[in-house]
Order: sequence, then C-alpha cells, then structure tokens
Amino acid sequence: MTGFAELLFSGLMSGLIIGLAGLAVTLVFGIARFSNAATGDTMTLGAYGALVGSAFTGSVILGSLIGLAAGALASVVSYLLVFRPLQGRSPISSLLASIGLAFFIRAIIGLVFGHDQNVFQLDIVRPIKFAGIRIQPNDLKFAAVAISTLAVVFIILHLTPIGRRMRAVADNPLLAKVSGISPRPVMLALWSIAGAVSAIAGIILGMKTVVSPESGWEMLLPAFAAAVLGGIGHPIGAIVGGLLIGVAQELATPFVGFTYKIAVSFIVLLLVLLIRPKGLFGRSEGVR
Repeated sequence: MTGFAELLFSGLMSGLIIGLAGLAVTLVFGIARFSNAATGDTMTLGAYGALVGSAFTGSVILGSLIGLAAGALASVVSYLLVFRPLQGRSPISSLLASIGLAFFIRAIIGLVFGHDQNVFQLDIVRPIKFAGIRIQPNDLKFAAVAISTLAVVFIILHLTPIGRRMRAVADNPLLAKVSGISPRPVMLALWSIAGAVSAIAGIILGMKTVVSPESGWEMLLPAFAAAVLGGIGHPIGAIVGGLLIGVAQELATPFVGFTYKIAVSFIVLLLVLLIRPKGLFGRSEGVR
C-alpha cells in the first residue's frame, strides 16, 4: 500500500505537469481553433531559458522567471510571424506550421546547447515521511507553483476584461467581432498566457527530471491526450485529464516499465475517442 500511495502521489505530480501543457493546448484550440504542436518545444525552450537564467543570476527563482518570459516571448513571436499570417485559412495549415515550428525550435536548441542532458542545481534535501509515504519537499514546491499557475490563469480568464474578451471570442468569434472586440489584443494575450504556461510546465519537468532538446516533445502526446480527455477547448477538463493520465501512467509503471508508460497516453486517447469523443466535460466548445 505504501508503494501504491507513492506511485499515486508521483502520478499527481506528473499529472499537474501534463495538465499545464494540456491547458496551453486547449487554450490555443479554444480561441485560435487549431492544435498547436509546438507546445512541447515551448516547454523545452522555457526550461533552457531557466537553466541559462539560473547560471547567469545564481538564483533558480530568477532563472525560472527568465525561462517563463522566454516561453511567453517565443510564443508571441511565433504568433506574429507564423500563425497570424495563416489566420482565415484551414486549421490544417496552422497545425502543419506548428509542427514545422516545433522542429525548428528543437533544432535551434540542439545547435546551441547540444544534445547532452542538463540538470538544475537544486539543493538535496531529505524526503518527508507522512504515514509511511516518502514525499520530496521539492515536489510540494512544484505542486504549489503548478496550482498557483492554474489559479492565475483562471483568474485572468474569469475576472479580467481581457479574459472576458478571450472567452467571448472562444464562444462565438463572429459575434465577438460584431460586438467590437478587437482580435489583436485577445490573440496577443492568448499566446502570452499559453507560452508562459508551457514554459512553467517545462521548467517543473526539467527540475524533476532532466533537460534535453527532446524533453518537451516527449510530453506533447500526454498533453494532447489530456486536452482530448477533458474535452478539447475546456480548460478545467484539460487539468482533470492531465491528472488522470499522470496517475494512470505512474500506476502502470510496475507493469509496463518506465520506458513504456507513455503508451498509456495512447491507450487513454484511443479509449476516449472510441467511447466518448467529446471528452469528459461534454461538447467541445470554446474556453468558458
């Protein structure tokens, strides 16, 4: 039972990371109306930005803020240079462009930093024992950061004017345009938030494991699976989907091994598409 409880806690931590990435995917889909395959590599970019920032400033916190800014900036630049010119065309065009952008970002990262694995210089602390369960103090900090990020995103979406405009565009783009809502500020806000959330997910992932040019790309499938599981375009659904997938992956590890646990995402995605294509939270519509 202790081993099961530790796997469950580890799954919840992994699920928060997957949920953050899934949230970035579902926000873009809900408003821009296409699946952004560059989300994973934006995660990687944020992690490397945090690594460089930490080395430059000597502070992991300041470095993480630099990584967050790098992810948000890269996301906005991607919108301005790649996705904005494709507005009005088929979503397939934007999807293919995002795949090309993902390969481009990964190639640049590999060229600049190489393909060796890198780690954050974090203090080594003893695990906390609670009811016989070993809990890493850093995991509690990561969970707090992830939950705080989710809270900030939902506050922006529901309690700020730009958030209300984003939800209006997501629910009915034509009506929002007729109502006088300018799409430019909405899209800039969307890509800033999506890039920042992706970067935070990548930084937490890098601190928990290692940072390599492929680390974010490997998280893309679980992120998509979380978005589909929760109901594509539904932010809360993406978080719930991420938690479910994270727990399922960790609980499957004793049976399939660490290397193949990501296959659980394939299985979950397949089952959702077969049994409930619209996800756990009903019909697929914009950000609420």
